[in-house]
Amino acid sequence: MLSDLNKSTSKTLQSTVSLAKMINAEINFFYVKKPNEIIENDNQLSANRVINKEYTITDKDIQNLINPISKDYGVTINYTYSFGNVKNEIEKFILDKKPNMIVLGKRKSKALNFIGDNITDFVLKTHSGAVLIVDKHNTLEPGKKLSLGILNNMDTPFNMVLMDDLMANTQEPIKSFKIIKNTNTLKESDVPKDKNTIEYVFEHNDNIIKNLSNYLSKNNVNLLCVDRSDNKKNPIKSDVKDVIKNLNVCVLLTGSQ
Repeated sequence: MLSDLNKSTSKTLQSTVSLAKMINAEINFFYVKKPNEIIENDNQLSANRVINKEYTITDKDIQNLINPISKDYGVTINYTYSFGNVKNEIEKFILDKKPNMIVLGKRKSKALNFIGDNITDFVLKTHSGAVLIVDKHNTLEPGKKLSLGILNNMDTPFNMVLMDDLMANTQEPIKSFKIIKNTNTLKESDVPKDKNTIEYVFEHNDNIIKNLSNYLSKNNVNLLCVDRSDNKKNPIKSDVKDVIKNLNVCVLLTGSQ
């Protein structure tokens, strides 16, 4: 999980815990702070004192955030933090930890901005694995089954393993949303047949995101799985940013490979 320690971080962490328990995953919490937010002058001795003090404060802030959640839900939450260029530090973290999934909080005030530097977009370009974007108003709750929606196909091997775990923790019926370029191209759904499923089919047009949002709300979906693979037949790939920005649900973007 990548965080900027804002007010909604606890909600994002709660959703992270919920999903981690479903798929039996380890949680690594990571925070980056820009040096120019800490150091106000060029005096080296003074700067070193300020940085050392900030390390202590940051460590305490993170522990105060994660310890109650870790205790309440009985999970271990590992954490690290660093001071430096946000994108560089995140890239180092991804290369070092090689996470299967990255969790981010969503901000609506600045489209796709995270930690102020368009980090959500950066992560989507840098990380080829799954990415969970958490909506602070429609979070996942540990111990409660998902109200799951699936957008288009989930056909890569990693996606199928992930989907098996999610299906086992999903209340029925599953809502399948299929976007097609025209009604003549409709094919049989890839949603597993052993689950009670309701399927909605939309023709791709300028109002597709608005229409999809309305149906998600009507069906109380709190997690939408979206295929972001490089499949040329995937009509939603070019609309992924609009999906993240405009849908009031947690969005799980599958691997891009």
